[in-house]
Amino acid sequence: MDACLSAMADFADLKSMWTIGHSRGVADLAGTAAGAAGLGTAEAAQLRRAALVHDIGRVAVPARVWAKPGLLTRGEREQVRLHAYHSERVLDIAPGLRPLARLAGSHGERCDGSGYHRGSRAGDLPLMARLLAAADCYQAMREPRPYRPALPPAGAASELRREAEAGRLAPEAVTAVLAAAGQPRPRARWPGGLSSREREVLGLLARGLATKQAARQLGISAKTCDHHIQRLYRKLGVSTRAGATLYAVEHGLLEPD
Repeated sequence: MDACLSAMADFADLKSMWTIGHSRGVADLAGTAAGAAGLGTAEAAQLRRAALVHDIGRVAVPARVWAKPGLLTRGEREQVRLHAYHSERVLDIAPGLRPLARLAGSHGERCDGSGYHRGSRAGDLPLMARLLAAADCYQAMREPRPYRPALPPAGAASELRREAEAGRLAPEAVTAVLAAAGQPRPRARWPGGLSSREREVLGLLARGLATKQAARQLGISAKTCDHHIQRLYRKLGVSTRAGATLYAVEHGLLEPD
């Protein structure tokens, strides 16, 4: 089940280069936050699974909407709001996934009723739904979007606290998510034997940058960048950017430092 849901998460996130790895990041954060919030093992597992597929409804929204750098039109905003509804409907069709449907579809809800797609308020949202909403917000803030750069950990934490103070996110959920986000995950070496530079190059490729663009961002020549690309392809046993991107997602190589 977990492998199946992870595959669904990757499929949904590949809808846009801006969301690659997002669902796995939310799932890891929400699962850890569940423990910090005092939930049991079974509830934490259910929350993590719902988090993996919370954005499957993204596939119903045109890629141009997710990639738009400017303000969305009213119609585009409505399409974005409805992706949570589509997630819930897709999961509700399959009997084995039905227990995750309502929770996954609640990731856009806010305690003050300003969220989507039902406009639920705090009293209608169980703790797992409040945790999912907070985890989704924090993870999204830590990732770049076409209309803004990624926020640093301190900046994302401040924004999350402001959302709680404004009554949109649940304070206890924000506290648990920030506690989970603050837990370091040391890594002695990168998977696949990648060097730190190769991991940086892989991250930029997965975000859709061309070789020259990646080289410019890293301050190296295009030839050197291409050398890193060929080496990481050999190390990972892949021959395409899509294959390298999926490897990066599966092994947590796109998580913010």
